[in-house]
Amino acid sequence: MSTDTAFTPRSLTASEYVRELFEPADNAAILVRNRSTGRTVQRIAKAATIASPDFQTWLANQNVRGSDVFIGMNPIKNGAHTRTKQDIKDIRHVYLDLDRKGDEALEAIRNLPTVPAPNFVLNTSPGKHQVVWKVSGFSQHEAESLLHCLANQFGGDLAATDSTRVLRLPGFANRKLPEEFIVQARQESDVVYTLRDFTIPEDSPETPRHLGDYQERPGTVPSDHKSQSEHDWAYAKRALARGDDPEEVIRRIADYRADDKHDSLYYARLTVHKAQAELNARDVKTEAARSAPTDLSPGQ
Repeated sequence: MSTDTAFTPRSLTASEYVRELFEPADNAAILVRNRSTGRTVQRIAKAATIASPDFQTWLANQNVRGSDVFIGMNPIKNGAHTRTKQDIKDIRHVYLDLDRKGDEALEAIRNLPTVPAPNFVLNTSPGKHQVVWKVSGFSQHEAESLLHCLANQFGGDLAATDSTRVLRLPGFANRKLPEEFIVQARQESDVVYTLRDFTIPEDSPETPRHLGDYQERPGTVPSDHKSQSEHDWAYAKRALARGDDPEEVIRRIADYRADDKHDSLYYARLTVHKAQAELNARDVKTEAARSAPTDLSPGQ
Protein backbone atom coordinates (compact mmCIF):
# COMPACT_ATOMS: atom_id res chain seq x y z
CA MET A 1 0.00 0.00 0.00
CA SER A 2 1.35 3.41 -0.98
CA THR A 3 1.37 5.37 2.29
CA ASP A 4 3.59 7.69 4.28
CA THR A 5 3.38 6.12 7.73
CA ALA A 6 5.45 8.85 9.39
CA PHE A 7 3.01 11.63 8.48
CA THR A 8 -0.21 12.48 10.29
CA PRO A 9 -2.85 13.57 7.73
CA ARG A 10 -4.48 16.94 8.31
CA SER A 11 -7.05 19.23 6.73
CA LEU A 12 -5.77 22.46 5.19
CA THR A 13 -7.21 25.93 4.85
CA ALA A 14 -6.66 27.84 1.62
CA SER A 15 -3.74 29.76 3.12
CA GLU A 16 -2.13 26.62 4.51
CA TYR A 17 -2.52 24.87 1.16
CA VAL A 18 -0.80 27.73 -0.68
CA ARG A 19 2.07 27.69 1.82
CA GLU A 20 2.48 23.93 1.36
CA LEU A 21 2.50 24.21 -2.44
CA PHE A 22 4.97 27.09 -2.73
CA GLU A 23 7.80 28.97 -1.09
CA PRO A 24 6.77 32.46 0.11
CA ALA A 25 8.72 34.22 -2.67
CA ASP A 26 7.39 32.00 -5.46
CA ASN A 27 5.09 33.59 -8.02
CA ALA A 28 1.80 31.71 -8.39
CA ALA A 29 -1.22 32.20 -10.64
CA ILE A 30 -4.70 32.70 -9.21
CA LEU A 31 -7.67 32.39 -11.57
CA VAL A 32 -11.15 33.64 -10.67
CA ARG A 33 -13.90 32.68 -13.11
CA ASN A 34 -17.57 33.66 -12.99
CA ARG A 35 -19.63 31.24 -15.07
CA SER A 36 -22.70 33.47 -15.06
CA THR A 37 -21.00 36.59 -16.39
CA GLY A 38 -18.19 34.88 -18.29
CA ARG A 39 -15.68 37.17 -16.56
CA THR A 40 -12.26 35.70 -15.79
CA VAL A 41 -9.55 37.42 -13.77
CA GLN A 42 -6.02 36.08 -13.46
CA ARG A 43 -3.50 37.45 -11.00
CA ILE A 44 0.17 36.54 -10.68
CA ALA A 45 1.35 37.20 -7.12
CA LYS A 46 3.82 36.00 -4.53
CA ALA A 47 2.64 32.96 -2.60
CA ALA A 48 3.00 34.92 0.64
CA THR A 49 0.64 37.56 -0.75
CA ILE A 50 -1.92 34.99 -1.90
CA ALA A 51 -1.90 33.37 1.54
CA SER A 52 -2.36 36.71 3.31
CA PRO A 53 -5.66 37.65 4.99
CA ASP A 54 -6.32 40.56 2.62
CA PHE A 55 -5.94 38.46 -0.51
CA GLN A 56 -8.01 35.64 0.97
CA THR A 57 -10.76 38.15 1.79
CA TRP A 58 -10.77 39.32 -1.82
CA LEU A 59 -11.05 35.73 -3.02
CA ALA A 60 -13.88 35.04 -0.57
CA ASN A 61 -15.79 38.08 -1.87
CA GLN A 62 -15.36 36.89 -5.46
CA ASN A 63 -16.55 33.42 -4.48
CA VAL A 64 -19.65 34.80 -2.73
CA ARG A 65 -20.49 36.71 -5.92
CA GLY A 66 -20.52 33.49 -7.93
CA SER A 67 -16.91 32.96 -9.03
CA ASP A 68 -14.89 29.76 -8.83
CA VAL A 69 -11.36 30.05 -7.44
CA PHE A 70 -8.37 28.20 -8.93
CA ILE A 71 -4.60 28.17 -8.42
CA GLY A 72 -1.80 27.27 -10.84
CA MET A 73 0.12 24.21 -9.74
CA ASN A 74 3.62 25.32 -10.76
CA PRO A 75 5.49 28.56 -10.00
CA ILE A 76 5.77 31.36 -12.55
CA LYS A 77 9.03 33.02 -13.59
CA ASN A 78 9.86 36.41 -12.16
CA GLY A 79 8.61 39.18 -14.42
CA ALA A 80 6.07 36.98 -16.23
CA HIS A 81 2.51 38.24 -16.48
CA THR A 82 0.91 35.23 -18.16
CA ARG A 83 0.61 31.49 -17.50
CA THR A 84 2.05 29.92 -20.65
CA LYS A 85 4.46 26.98 -20.72
CA GLN A 86 7.30 29.42 -21.35
CA ASP A 87 6.34 31.22 -18.12
CA ILE A 88 6.64 28.13 -15.90
CA LYS A 89 9.70 28.43 -13.66
CA ASP A 90 9.97 24.74 -12.76
CA ILE A 91 7.83 21.68 -12.11
CA ARG A 92 6.77 21.31 -8.49
CA HIS A 93 3.63 19.18 -8.82
CA VAL A 94 1.93 16.49 -10.85
CA TYR A 95 -1.77 15.92 -10.42
CA LEU A 96 -4.98 14.21 -11.41
CA ASP A 97 -8.50 15.55 -11.85
CA LEU A 98 -10.77 12.59 -11.03
CA ASP A 99 -14.26 13.41 -12.25
CA ARG A 100 -15.25 9.87 -13.31
CA LYS A 101 -15.50 7.03 -10.75
CA GLY A 102 -13.56 9.36 -8.50
CA ASP A 103 -13.93 7.39 -5.26
CA GLU A 104 -12.86 4.14 -6.92
CA ALA A 105 -9.90 5.77 -8.65
CA LEU A 106 -8.76 7.44 -5.42
CA GLU A 107 -8.95 4.11 -3.59
CA ALA A 108 -6.82 2.51 -6.32
CA ILE A 109 -4.22 5.28 -6.09
CA ARG A 110 -3.97 4.82 -2.33
CA ASN A 111 -3.50 1.06 -2.64
CA LEU A 112 -1.40 0.51 -5.77
CA PRO A 113 2.39 0.26 -5.36
CA THR A 114 2.98 1.81 -8.78
CA VAL A 115 2.20 5.36 -7.59
CA PRO A 116 3.39 6.98 -4.34
CA ALA A 117 1.10 8.27 -1.62
CA PRO A 118 -0.55 11.55 -2.68
CA ASN A 119 0.58 14.68 -0.91
CA PHE A 120 -2.82 16.32 -1.20
CA VAL A 121 -6.33 15.09 -1.92
CA LEU A 122 -9.02 17.66 -2.65
CA ASN A 123 -12.72 16.85 -2.52
CA THR A 124 -14.14 19.11 -5.21
CA SER A 125 -17.71 17.76 -5.30
CA PRO A 126 -19.46 14.56 -4.19
CA GLY A 127 -17.41 11.62 -5.52
CA LYS A 128 -14.94 13.83 -7.39
CA HIS A 129 -11.37 14.58 -6.36
CA GLN A 130 -8.15 16.27 -7.34
CA VAL A 131 -4.94 14.49 -6.36
CA VAL A 132 -1.58 16.28 -6.12
CA TRP A 133 1.98 15.00 -5.68
CA LYS A 134 4.95 17.23 -4.81
CA VAL A 135 7.87 16.47 -7.14
CA SER A 136 11.35 17.62 -8.09
CA GLY A 137 13.76 17.04 -10.96
CA PHE A 138 11.09 16.88 -13.69
CA SER A 139 11.32 18.59 -17.06
CA GLN A 140 8.05 19.88 -18.51
CA HIS A 141 8.09 17.10 -21.08
CA GLU A 142 8.55 14.43 -18.41
CA ALA A 143 5.85 15.93 -16.21
CA GLU A 144 3.29 16.16 -19.01
CA SER A 145 4.06 12.65 -20.18
CA LEU A 146 3.45 11.38 -16.65
CA LEU A 147 0.29 13.49 -16.31
CA HIS A 148 -1.08 11.89 -19.46
CA CYS A 149 -0.21 8.41 -18.17
CA LEU A 150 -1.84 9.08 -14.80
CA ALA A 151 -5.00 10.32 -16.49
CA ASN A 152 -5.13 7.25 -18.74
CA GLN A 153 -4.46 4.85 -15.90
CA PHE A 154 -7.00 6.25 -13.42
CA GLY A 155 -9.67 7.78 -15.63
CA GLY A 156 -8.58 11.37 -15.00
CA ASP A 157 -9.43 14.40 -17.09
CA LEU A 158 -7.17 14.33 -20.18
CA ALA A 159 -7.50 18.11 -20.43
CA ALA A 160 -5.63 18.39 -17.11
CA THR A 161 -2.34 17.06 -18.45
CA ASP A 162 -0.34 20.24 -19.02
CA SER A 163 2.11 22.01 -16.74
CA THR A 164 0.10 25.26 -16.77
CA ARG A 165 -3.03 23.68 -15.32
CA VAL A 166 -5.01 25.40 -12.56
CA LEU A 167 -6.85 23.34 -9.95
CA ARG A 168 -9.36 24.35 -7.32
CA LEU A 169 -8.30 26.20 -4.20
CA PRO A 170 -9.77 24.65 -1.03
CA GLY A 171 -12.01 26.57 1.32
CA PHE A 172 -14.17 28.04 -1.45
CA ALA A 173 -17.51 26.92 -2.86
CA ASN A 174 -17.66 25.02 -6.14
CA ARG A 175 -20.00 27.29 -8.10
CA LYS A 176 -20.42 24.71 -10.85
CA LEU A 177 -22.86 22.83 -8.61
CA PRO A 178 -26.53 23.70 -7.97
CA GLU A 179 -26.02 23.17 -4.23
CA GLU A 180 -23.16 24.70 -2.31
CA PHE A 181 -20.15 22.43 -1.85
CA ILE A 182 -17.03 23.75 -0.12
CA VAL A 183 -13.85 22.32 -1.62
CA GLN A 184 -11.81 20.52 1.05
CA ALA A 185 -8.09 19.68 1.08
CA ARG A 186 -6.35 16.95 3.05
CA GLN A 187 -2.57 16.63 3.25
CA GLU A 188 -1.58 12.96 3.38
CA SER A 189 2.22 13.09 2.92
CA ASP A 190 5.11 15.55 3.05
CA VAL A 191 7.47 13.54 0.83
CA VAL A 192 8.83 15.15 -2.35
CA TYR A 193 8.89 12.56 -5.14
CA THR A 194 11.08 12.00 -8.19
CA LEU A 195 10.43 10.30 -11.51
CA ARG A 196 11.65 6.98 -10.10
CA ASP A 197 8.72 6.89 -7.65
CA PHE A 198 6.14 6.54 -10.44
CA THR A 199 6.15 3.15 -12.16
CA ILE A 200 2.64 3.12 -13.59
CA PRO A 201 1.82 1.63 -16.99
CA GLU A 202 1.61 4.22 -19.74
CA ASP A 203 1.21 4.63 -23.48
CA SER A 204 4.30 2.50 -23.80
CA PRO A 205 5.48 -1.10 -24.01
CA GLU A 206 4.16 -1.70 -20.47
CA THR A 207 0.58 -0.79 -21.35
CA PRO A 208 -1.84 -3.35 -22.81
CA ARG A 209 -3.58 -2.36 -26.02
CA HIS A 210 -6.95 -2.55 -24.26
CA LEU A 211 -6.85 -0.46 -21.11
CA GLY A 212 -8.59 -1.32 -17.84
CA ASP A 213 -11.48 0.43 -16.11
CA TYR A 214 -9.42 3.36 -14.88
CA GLN A 215 -7.92 3.83 -18.34
CA GLU A 216 -11.20 3.85 -20.24
CA ARG A 217 -12.08 7.48 -20.65
CA PRO A 218 -14.21 8.95 -23.43
CA GLY A 219 -13.32 12.41 -24.57
CA THR A 220 -11.16 14.47 -26.85
CA VAL A 221 -7.39 14.26 -26.73
CA PRO A 222 -5.85 17.72 -26.21
CA SER A 223 -4.62 19.42 -29.37
CA ASP A 224 -1.05 19.45 -28.03
CA HIS A 225 -0.94 15.74 -27.18
CA LYS A 226 2.37 13.95 -27.63
CA SER A 227 3.16 11.87 -30.71
CA GLN A 228 3.76 8.13 -30.57
CA SER A 229 7.53 8.58 -30.77
CA GLU A 230 7.49 11.25 -28.04
CA HIS A 231 5.63 8.90 -25.69
CA ASP A 232 8.12 6.08 -26.44
CA TRP A 233 11.06 8.42 -25.86
CA ALA A 234 9.58 9.65 -22.55
CA TYR A 235 8.92 6.05 -21.53
CA ALA A 236 12.49 5.06 -22.36
CA LYS A 237 13.89 7.91 -20.24
CA ARG A 238 11.68 6.98 -17.32
CA ALA A 239 12.55 3.27 -17.52
CA LEU A 240 16.28 3.98 -17.77
CA ALA A 241 16.13 6.51 -14.93
CA ARG A 242 14.62 3.95 -12.60
CA GLY A 243 17.37 1.44 -13.49
CA ASP A 244 15.76 -0.87 -16.05
CA ASP A 245 18.16 -2.82 -18.31
CA PRO A 246 18.50 -0.92 -21.64
CA GLU A 247 18.23 -4.13 -23.66
CA GLU A 248 14.99 -4.98 -21.86
CA VAL A 249 13.63 -1.51 -22.59
CA ILE A 250 14.55 -1.94 -26.25
CA ARG A 251 12.76 -5.29 -26.35
CA ARG A 252 9.60 -3.85 -24.79
CA ILE A 253 9.43 -0.96 -27.27
CA ALA A 254 10.17 -3.22 -30.23
CA ASP A 255 7.47 -5.69 -29.21
CA TYR A 256 4.94 -2.99 -28.52
CA ARG A 257 5.52 -1.16 -31.81
CA ALA A 258 5.87 -4.28 -33.96
CA ASP A 259 2.57 -3.57 -35.72
CA ASP A 260 3.36 0.12 -36.22
CA LYS A 261 6.98 0.16 -37.39
CA HIS A 262 8.62 -1.50 -40.40
CA ASP A 263 11.77 -2.20 -38.37
CA SER A 264 10.59 -1.94 -34.76
CA LEU A 265 13.90 -3.19 -33.32
CA TYR A 266 15.90 -0.46 -35.08
CA TYR A 267 13.31 2.14 -34.00
CA ALA A 268 13.41 0.89 -30.40
CA ARG A 269 17.21 0.84 -30.23
CA LEU A 270 17.44 4.37 -31.65
CA THR A 271 14.82 5.62 -29.18
CA VAL A 272 16.61 4.09 -26.18
CA HIS A 273 20.04 5.34 -27.30
CA LYS A 274 18.67 8.89 -27.64
CA ALA A 275 17.06 8.66 -24.22
CA GLN A 276 20.26 7.32 -22.65
CA ALA A 277 22.31 10.09 -24.28
CA GLU A 278 20.06 12.78 -22.80
CA LEU A 279 20.15 11.22 -19.34
CA ASN A 280 23.97 10.96 -19.52
CA ALA A 281 24.27 14.58 -20.63
CA ARG A 282 22.04 15.69 -17.77
CA ASP A 283 24.09 13.67 -15.26
CA VAL A 284 27.33 15.22 -16.57
CA LYS A 285 25.87 18.71 -16.30
CA THR A 286 24.65 18.07 -12.76
CA GLU A 287 28.02 16.65 -11.66
CA ALA A 288 29.86 19.60 -13.23
CA ALA A 289 27.66 22.03 -11.35
CA ARG A 290 28.29 20.20 -8.07
CA SER A 291 32.08 20.12 -8.52
CA ALA A 292 32.47 23.68 -9.81
CA PRO A 293 34.58 25.85 -7.47
CA THR A 294 32.75 28.54 -5.52
CA ASP A 295 33.51 32.01 -6.89
CA LEU A 296 34.57 33.90 -3.77
CA SER A 297 35.24 37.60 -3.89
CA PRO A 298 38.49 39.00 -2.35
CA GLY A 299 38.44 38.90 1.43
CA GLN A 300 35.91 36.08 1.67
